[in-house]
Amino acid sequence: MIKNNLIKIVKNLAATEIHDRANLTNLKRKLSNQLMMAPPLNSDLLGTYHQLRQKKSVKENLILERLLRKREIRTLSGVAVITVLTKPYSCPGKCIYCPTEEGMPKSYLSNEPAAARAAGTKFNPYQQVKVRLEALKINGHNTDKVELIVLGGSWSVYQKSYQAWFIKRCFEALNGKNSKTLDQAQKINERAGHRCIGLTLETRPDLINEAELHRMRQLGCTRVELGVQSIYDPILKLNKRGHTVKQTIEATAMLKQAGFKITYHMMPNLPGATPAKDLAMFEKLFSSADFQPDQLKIYPCLVTKNSELYNWYRKGKYKPYSNKQLLNLLIKVKKIIPPYVRIVRLIRDIPAQSIVAGNKVTNLRQLITNQYPGICRCIRCREAGHQKISKTNNQNIKIKLNIKKYNASRGQEYFISIDSEDKKILYAFLRLRVDDDLENNFFNELNGAAIIRELHTYGEITPIGKIGNQVQHFGLGKKLIAEAEKICRLKKIKKIAVISGIGVKDYYRKLGYKQIGTYLAKNLS
Repeated sequence: MIKNNLIKIVKNLAATEIHDRANLTNLKRKLSNQLMMAPPLNSDLLGTYHQLRQKKSVKENLILERLLRKREIRTLSGVAVITVLTKPYSCPGKCIYCPTEEGMPKSYLSNEPAAARAAGTKFNPYQQVKVRLEALKINGHNTDKVELIVLGGSWSVYQKSYQAWFIKRCFEALNGKNSKTLDQAQKINERAGHRCIGLTLETRPDLINEAELHRMRQLGCTRVELGVQSIYDPILKLNKRGHTVKQTIEATAMLKQAGFKITYHMMPNLPGATPAKDLAMFEKLFSSADFQPDQLKIYPCLVTKNSELYNWYRKGKYKPYSNKQLLNLLIKVKKIIPPYVRIVRLIRDIPAQSIVAGNKVTNLRQLITNQYPGICRCIRCREAGHQKISKTNNQNIKIKLNIKKYNASRGQEYFISIDSEDKKILYAFLRLRVDDDLENNFFNELNGAAIIRELHTYGEITPIGKIGNQVQHFGLGKKLIAEAEKICRLKKIKKIAVISGIGVKDYYRKLGYKQIGTYLAKNLS
């Protein structure tokens, strides 16, 4: 009876013009009342819808599909993001703000969503990936293209054997089969059903060196999250961070020279900071060639138990900014973010009950956006994921190719983007790097080469091998690569390389790129 009722509701919804989520909720309630049943879960309706679509019992209704998904934003950036945590392990850091909870990786709390999921699997990488794939699928998300983010303390201090095992098991979960070696698992993933298009690892600036970057590339890493926190040595010292600004500058340069994308973790409101000093810090991040991160995670300092800062707070040695001070600071920060930078997070996902003092507002980004629409030019605020664009109305879209050139870490960066004419919507972008010294890279395969550090088209995930009605299949990526190659030829550069995710290698091979070391490259002569 329940299954028949679900079919009736889905058929009715699929044949109805639905405008938004509130409209859907009202229709669900009305139809459920008529059938004398409680309103069904969206996941149950979505599963029934897919079954009926396979049988061709209902017509395709993309709006209904989108509205039935849980947390639609998880795949609106073009990939399905899966976050996994490493096991509890020692950390060289002694940061005063960092909580230490038994049975958890350093700085993570057991009631944080990702940490709770990881603990539920006893930090088993295979199970973590498998559980997330199943959850995303149940809630209607396509998982053909996966970005894997590995968090949990400082990755670089874990035993090398554990690192290789952890990443191998992640790939095996994506592949749906075991492998004898990591290399074999990666090779299978190049054509797997769930392809890893990017792998992110988290570490400290003082742990970056040539050997570490070579190892990260062997693992398939394409992006590194750096715990920078501050670019003022006195503040780093006061907070017992354990690294210097000079080490951050050098780590950033080495990462870019190797082609990695870089996410900075920045922490305003630290002991020793002021709102004015914090604003000046963010301004310097993008006015100085020493920094220029590609992404930001902004985590305002919080007081939690099991941290040294908690004792400082109780003794009156530390007082966090007021909500008004923090909100005003973040508004000013968002105003100065360049269009080639993405703010990934504006606050950390720590439940309010674990926060003794500091910000407890979980939707700060939304509040700022609603109150000051359009003030932020960051990639996330402009990406076309929420824009419904079809092949039939594509002729009405006026787009323009733009190139932003800026100096960064002993080289030049080209942010090549395809935007709407008013630059309010970003459809695709590419990061091209040209080192000042092209001939002396510590990766031999990169000598003489410019490097594509990132290529991204925005929109919902379209299954691999299929042509959809979203941004990802307009051929914008190929246009951006052609523009990057054109820039290289004009600069008399005879070789271009790309730091490719394991699951994207075939895409570049079709464009003439060939494997060289852990990169793909193309001769431009």
